[in-house]
Amino acid sequence: MISTGGQARQTVFAPRLQALLDEHRGKDLFRLDDDTVGVASPELMHRILSARYATETERPTFKPLHGRSIQRSDAIQWMQAIGRDVRTALKKPIPEDTDLSGEWPQTGHNYLRDLLLRNDPQRLRALMSRVLELTPKLTWAVIAVGALRPFHLGEDASVVAGMPANTRGYHDRRYAMGLYRRTVAPVCFTISTLVANALWLGSPFDECTPNSHILYEAMRLLPPSWNILRNASPEYPAIDSRIGPEDDVLILPLLSQRDPAIWDAPDTFRPERWNDIDPDDHPAYLPFGHRSERCWGRHMVMPLADMLLDVLRREGMAVSPYQTAVDVPLAGLLGVSQIQVSTRRAH
Repeated sequence: MISTGGQARQTVFAPRLQALLDEHRGKDLFRLDDDTVGVASPELMHRILSARYATETERPTFKPLHGRSIQRSDAIQWMQAIGRDVRTALKKPIPEDTDLSGEWPQTGHNYLRDLLLRNDPQRLRALMSRVLELTPKLTWAVIAVGALRPFHLGEDASVVAGMPANTRGYHDRRYAMGLYRRTVAPVCFTISTLVANALWLGSPFDECTPNSHILYEAMRLLPPSWNILRNASPEYPAIDSRIGPEDDVLILPLLSQRDPAIWDAPDTFRPERWNDIDPDDHPAYLPFGHRSERCWGRHMVMPLADMLLDVLRREGMAVSPYQTAVDVPLAGLLGVSQIQVSTRRAH
């Protein structure tokens, strides 16, 4: 159990995450099991991630889909499509009656889904459900049923919805629907989780603190991608003899971003520390991956998260003072499970 922020709140990590922090924080390299080593040293992380590009199975979003490789050109097309939708959404005025109170991150997720995909067919919008995270089989069952019929889009449908709508035949439509979820769902999941993390760690926020500093600090304490996997490769034993030729390597920003040798008060939410730190050039800080392969979605995540924070801060939203603890489950996307958010007037 680790206390974060100045709001007397306890962040309770899943046992395996807590064990990593208790047993390996401050170490450079350590063995996790017979064929996996963990790495948390900024210098070693840099050398390993610079040694080669990620393979297609190591890429988080565009790894093979249902046994079918995703070409880089296809991945770029999908990212460009959702990028256009994000830019369009950011130009829309935010209604004065926007209500973001409720349980987060679900409330933020629903808001982003509607903002980006409000006019998409229900078969596509259903793919944004967080329930589908429970099992890939459930996801593919929903996709398989949804792909049975062609799509007919209205004028106001998203650009990204045009990708599955323009396919011919069941198999290509099913594949495109899988890519629709792969592309759009992480945007909604990541941003809503990031903002929920920030709310938990630091709300109510000081009026003078920029949104960007709040988000950088939330990503330091609860990095969306808390680990980066690299499968066994001949480059790695040459970097460090403790890495065997059959060892997979797990890069752990969860540890490097809380290392007491690197960060002052590493478990405390201090957004002001980013007054003097460049988030793109700090060797221990990898919320969007290594500089050799930055996450393609980072230029969507930050503006949308900034917009959500603007609304929340304008309305005086904060975590309920009656909620003093929250769980952080073991999942690919690191975040608080359920927090109750309302206006400070309601408190």
